[in-house]
Amino acid sequence: MLIQVKDVSVTLNNKKILDGITCSIGENEQWAIVGSNGSGKTTLAHALANKIFYHGEIKFSPTGNIHLALIEQHHKFKNKQNIEQFYHQQRFNSADAEDTLTVAEILCNHNDQKLDYWINYFGIKDLLSKPMIQLSNGENKRLQLINEMLKNPDLIILDNPFVGLDNNGREILKEALNKIAKDGKKIILICSEKDIPECITHIALLKEGRILDSGEKQNILSKNKYTPEDLTHKHKVGIKEIYTPQEADFEFAVRMQKINIQYNNKHILKNIDWKIRQGEKWCLSGPNGSGKSTLLSLITGDNPQAFANHIWLFDKKKGSGESIWDIKKKIGHVSPEIHLCFDKGALVEDVVASGLYDTIGLFKKPSTNDLELVSKWMSYLSIEKFKGKRLFNLSLGEQRAVMLSRALVKSPLLLILDEPCQGLDEHQTNKFNHLINEICKIQPVTMIYISHYEEEIPRNIENFLRLEKGELI
Repeated sequence: MLIQVKDVSVTLNNKKILDGITCSIGENEQWAIVGSNGSGKTTLAHALANKIFYHGEIKFSPTGNIHLALIEQHHKFKNKQNIEQFYHQQRFNSADAEDTLTVAEILCNHNDQKLDYWINYFGIKDLLSKPMIQLSNGENKRLQLINEMLKNPDLIILDNPFVGLDNNGREILKEALNKIAKDGKKIILICSEKDIPECITHIALLKEGRILDSGEKQNILSKNKYTPEDLTHKHKVGIKEIYTPQEADFEFAVRMQKINIQYNNKHILKNIDWKIRQGEKWCLSGPNGSGKSTLLSLITGDNPQAFANHIWLFDKKKGSGESIWDIKKKIGHVSPEIHLCFDKGALVEDVVASGLYDTIGLFKKPSTNDLELVSKWMSYLSIEKFKGKRLFNLSLGEQRAVMLSRALVKSPLLLILDEPCQGLDEHQTNKFNHLINEICKIQPVTMIYISHYEEEIPRNIENFLRLEKGELI
């Protein structure tokens, strides 16, 4: 056996996350760990990598000494002053971007002859001069994998590596994992069932911290088919009671004319024209690094170059007197980047409440009415049980549900949902899209939705805009 796990349990914050995990991984086996959000998948990966304290026994055979690499879902890096904490607008500020290491500087310590091979394989040659803070999720994931492969590990544990990747990026990663496995490397992969690559031979299905089933891939997949749950269950509070939209006194939520954005002579967006009428629902698509986040930053007020372009928000010209806060109070926004900018010690209810004030963190005491509204939204999205807990002590899917509550809590006129279901399991994704459809029934809310999975896009989307290399396709 390569790995023997015997009666492994983990308790965090007085909650048992893993409960008596026992399994064996053979020398010629490649494993995937699947299960719903909060089932303990990431915690098991951290235990295998000896990143957390656990009870029980984990043995690596035959020598007991193995070079293991853990590729976490959240990418972390520091600037040139060795600071890890960043603010959301920083990636769009050229001065701040220059203070972060470039991709080439991150990889400069590797003299391995395979460096050029992996750079070309993952297609990041054009990214070498790019500051880390300006990389997309997909670009960051490719860099993480290259960085670890150059250390020549025996075993690679990947925690949800497909999250945030476009279709092409997912296929490239699957091909890479197949090749890595063929070359003799061992893989333990945490992912959804729909993303399991060909090289995986065995699956462990986790539920509530225990192994529900495990064995050969085809046997597990055939026995454990997803069964949709009833999404029409009644809540203590109705959506009409808590979603009280502001007055929509505008014709166009967004108007853009000949938008051009560039950094250091490199064009990020080129001649973009876009009009979004009140009540329209748009899907914004494009591969990783195509300029989607930059385009959204011009709407949310996070990009200083917005004032050098012709942009109207809610029928008012950008820079004609409205402050960034006047704009933000009309917008509900969720994105992976906002998520990562929150303090790791933030309380769940404070994160939700911060959406009322458009801040990343809670810096004022909420009123009694605001606290009541926060409680109602937490109840509606079934996260009231996390009150008093730290955001980053929850599973990734649970954290995403908190961030969705934050975006919805003020009943915004414009919803910007940038990969809102990233990290959610199938049931949670269906539940969220059901909620969005219900909101759209009671109010003609304007919406921009981004997802790399077509099946995640709500059925009420009627308008589509696609970017490629910063240009409108």
